[in-house]
Amino acid sequence: MNPPDNPLPNPRRVYFLSNRTAITAETLGHSLLAQFPELNFSPLTIPFIDSPGKARKIVERIDADAEQTGMKPIVISTLADEEISEIIRQANALMLDPFESFLPQLEQELHAHSVHESGKSHRISNPTLYESRIDAIDFALIHDDGATTKQYSQADIIVIGVSRSGKTPTCLYLALQFGIRAANYPITEEDMDSEDLPRHVKQYRKKLFGLTTDPQRLARIREERRPGSRYASIEQCRQELRAAEQLFEQYRIPYVNTSDMSIEEIATKVVELAGLKRLSKPVLKHVDE
Repeated sequence: MNPPDNPLPNPRRVYFLSNRTAITAETLGHSLLAQFPELNFSPLTIPFIDSPGKARKIVERIDADAEQTGMKPIVISTLADEEISEIIRQANALMLDPFESFLPQLEQELHAHSVHESGKSHRISNPTLYESRIDAIDFALIHDDGATTKQYSQADIIVIGVSRSGKTPTCLYLALQFGIRAANYPITEEDMDSEDLPRHVKQYRKKLFGLTTDPQRLARIREERRPGSRYASIEQCRQELRAAEQLFEQYRIPYVNTSDMSIEEIATKVVELAGLKRLSKPVLKHVDE
């Protein structure tokens, strides 16, 4: 068999390193790498690097990658421990450290020294707001997929749409990140046949927000759940989405097409279009994640 004319290049190894959870390193790193969609990356997250011994083993691994591939790995690090950071800096890699990039400028501008220490992540800075966020998560779980509707009067928003249109993850993200009480309710074939809003949500029309998507994308998602079923057929997906969008238009319910959007983008758009209020202050203080 002849090799392809234009084989894909080997992926560039990217390390996300932290002495805590590495969530910050991952989030920043993926945002940066997304600016190079034509390139192929192989990410590896290594959290809880809390000793010089662990750091030296990682340096050995990074150096081995560089020698094997002929390309310097990219290291995005949020290591707060200076001794461990110095060890990692000896690796044959492109080092990106947001602490080194931003903290000196902030210290100069604020005329203060930063608390550049490990073990400072995820401290609860406001117990009341923290409890509100937990309450919002509980609310979203209890009111998922129309499981119960008795407390809809307490909802900040009720997300509606056809099955597998992204309602559940959107509601959980709204609760987790914004402290918003979000319920979700499915639009079924029965609702579409009646050409009316479900009776459980009709009285809360001002709280409703619709999600729709591309029929092909919906069919792919449903096919993974129920292969070869009518539920997953492209014809069924087109019909359901068309009927749902007609309901949104008829009742002037704001909605977004989620086809090319991440959950973060969907939730943020919902907050913006629905005029919802986020938690006014951060619940958690982040120094190093």
